[in-house]
Order: sequence, then structure tokens, then C-alpha cells
Amino acid sequence: MNIAFFSTQKYEQPFFERSISKHPQIEVCYFEQALNEQTVLLAKGFDAVCVFVNDTVNAVVIEQLAELGVSTILLRCAGFNNVDLVVAKAHNIKVLRVPAYSPEAVAEHCVALMLTLSRKTHKAYNRVREDNFDLNGLLGFNLHGKIVGIIGCGKIGLALCKILNGFGAHILVCDPYATPGNYTITDLDSLLTQSDIISLHCPLNEHTHHLINDDAFNKMKPGVMLINTSRGALLNSKACINALKTKKLGYLGLDVYEQESELFFKNHSDEINQDDIFSRLVSFKNVLVTGHQGFFTQEALTEIANTTLQNALEINQGKQLTNEVL
Repeated sequence: MNIAFFSTQKYEQPFFERSISKHPQIEVCYFEQALNEQTVLLAKGFDAVCVFVNDTVNAVVIEQLAELGVSTILLRCAGFNNVDLVVAKAHNIKVLRVPAYSPEAVAEHCVALMLTLSRKTHKAYNRVREDNFDLNGLLGFNLHGKIVGIIGCGKIGLALCKILNGFGAHILVCDPYATPGNYTITDLDSLLTQSDIISLHCPLNEHTHHLINDDAFNKMKPGVMLINTSRGALLNSKACINALKTKKLGYLGLDVYEQESELFFKNHSDEINQDDIFSRLVSFKNVLVTGHQGFFTQEALTEIANTTLQNALEINQGKQLTNEVL
């Protein structure tokens, strides 16, 4: 089986090489380019493509993949909102994903954003490096006793619940599939109204696109903290800016961004940022953005590589597909 990897980074290749080394029937080629309508011809001669969160796998790309003889799309991530599943099915192309690659990695990064924003450790770090030990402007708050609303309680959401229980937070969960646990299951409006901190952990689909918009912000407490480590388009970015300007939104922590495909995973330090919305967001002192690194731990990358290879081997050997999306 010959696999074309798109959007590859140097940091992930050693993890895949270790997984692939014991299986000579699997051959790979790494492309730094993202998969899209302009690069799809690179997949010529390959049995499968392996893609990440910001690759474009729309109807046009899938049709071209089918013409090139590609029969499998391997996602090295959990989400599949960037894949046109209807067109893939029409062309009999298999789609497989990595459903869980260390929920704790993302949950722990989520808490890191919460603590950094609440205790202003990033600002304190910069002050101390300049021999400034003034505490004015660094006043924080405890997570203990706070009401934390978690929208989406899958594996990552559950991992976050366990961590926050250790802090002594009161946890509200909104998820139609949630089962009883050390939290209170409630509806979305109640969660938005009551929570001091809100964290998003739901998939992106037609029902959750711009789930957090002007109407949602109007229901929140003044000064609420909002964290998104899930998918950028769950938030309406312009609504976030309005909420920050009116101080309805007191803290914003993002590991994802609605238009991140043009920004993240690349070094743009020598360029002028053309995204005015992103530039406005990061201009606020109470906004913290990381470049989609919630998954970025040794344990998670190992699991991503191993599961992706397992998916490829099941296709190659004609076995039952454990992680088939389609």
C-alpha cells in the first residue's frame, strides 16, 4: 500500500517512521503541501492519502482522487468535517480516522489556557525577565468553586471533567449523549447563563457552526471566560470581538481559529498578517491564542501514528475496519 501524506511536519515524521518500520508492505511519501484542488495531482500513483485538520477534501478534490485511483482517505485526526462524505461514498472511497489519540492531551492544554488566563502567568513571565516584580495588574481568581460549563462531553470532555473535579470546580455538561457522572447535565441555555467558564468540546457540523454567536454571548455572565480547543468555526469570531469590546467576554483562550488553515502550522514571522479579524482578536490583552497545539504531546503523536497505521493495515489486509467513518 502506497500512501501520500499531506501537510506533513518534521515533528511528526519520526513517530510515523517508527510505526511503519515494521511493515514493509506500507510505503509512504511525505508532502509539506496541504491537500487541495491545486495539489491533488501529487496523489497520482498512490493508493491512499493521509490528511490532517486543515486539508481540503471537498467534492472537487475527491472526484480527482477517484480519477487518480486513490481508494482510501486516512485522517490522522478525530474530526472529519473537512471531508465531503457524500461524494466519497459515491466514489466508493473509504474514509478512516483516529477517533481518540489522548483525550488528556487536549484536556490538559485546555486547563493550561484557563490557568494562564486566570493567573496571568504569561504576563508575569515577561515582567520578571525585565526585573519587574510588581503584582499590580496580575490579580487572578481560583478555579476552585467556579461553575465550569462543558459543551460536548465525549472523551476529551470527560477527561476535562476529571481534571476540574480535582480543582473543586462545579461542572455543568451539555451533551445530548451525556451519561451521569461527577457533573450536572443541563441544557445549553442554562449552561450559558450559569457558567463562569465555558469550554467547547463538540464536533463541527451544521448544528454547531457558530454555536457561540451574539445571542449566546447575550446569555452569558459579564466577564465570562471562554475556551475553545475543538474547532474554530464553533465560534463566530466577529461576535467574540464585540463581546470583548463590551467586556461581556472577560477572557478568551483559543487553540483553534475559524480561518486557521491560512495561518497555523507555518512560520509567518516575516510576513504581514492579512487576516484583520485574527489581528483584532490577538490585540486584546485578555486573549490568549495557541496555534492548534492541544494535541501536541509525545503520547498523542504516538497514538495518532499507531492508529493511522492500523487503519492502513486493515485496508491493505482486507480486515474489518475499526475506525471507518465511511
